[in-house]
Amino acid sequence: MGMRVAVWGAAAGAVLGLAAQAAADIYSYRDRSGTLVFTNAPAAPAAQVMRELPPGPRMLVPMSREALLAELAKPLPPVTRSSYDGLIREIAERYNVEYSLVKAVIKAESDFDRLAVSRKGALGLMQLMPATAAQHQVRNVFLPRDNIEGGCRHLRMLLDRYGGNLPLAIAAYNAGTRRVEDAGGVPPIPETRQYLARVLRYRLAYLREGAGVLARR
Repeated sequence: MGMRVAVWGAAAGAVLGLAAQAAADIYSYRDRSGTLVFTNAPAAPAAQVMRELPPGPRMLVPMSREALLAELAKPLPPVTRSSYDGLIREIAERYNVEYSLVKAVIKAESDFDRLAVSRKGALGLMQLMPATAAQHQVRNVFLPRDNIEGGCRHLRMLLDRYGGNLPLAIAAYNAGTRRVEDAGGVPPIPETRQYLARVLRYRLAYLREGAGVLARR
């Protein structure tokens, strides 16, 4: 039980700590592909600090601390194991993306249905749009390995783009980077806010599951 409480507290603290990032310097630079990258650390010599941006909707900030606390206070969903857990862990580790985050996204996106197709045309386990699948060179969106590879690459790209800011990366996975950056943070779109809250709760549930495994050992 002590292990579970410790991991829960650490996970919640990590998420809530993102709210404080908004007060830190934000740097921007363009990578080799020409993509504009935002980060909280000067990762490249050409990075330019964005201190001159005034407070307001143009600044990239996550949901408020109060909103995150309210979501994290809700009961966690029941944890379910899937036949893809080993594959998720393997691919997530290769791309240095948290296993619990990838599994949470799959749970929220398709509920582990590899043949899922949304009304908007998103496909497979991680509900990749055709353009996103093409961007990450996914050959068969309905093949679990290919789909999870593409989804993990996309999450890695978003986490790098926003300097590891988890709420912004999750929101961009749902709504796209343009909407996140136009809104200056998590867009005020009900679907995106609900999606973000759902993924965060699933992630904490899977983190707690992992803590329970360690405690039993």
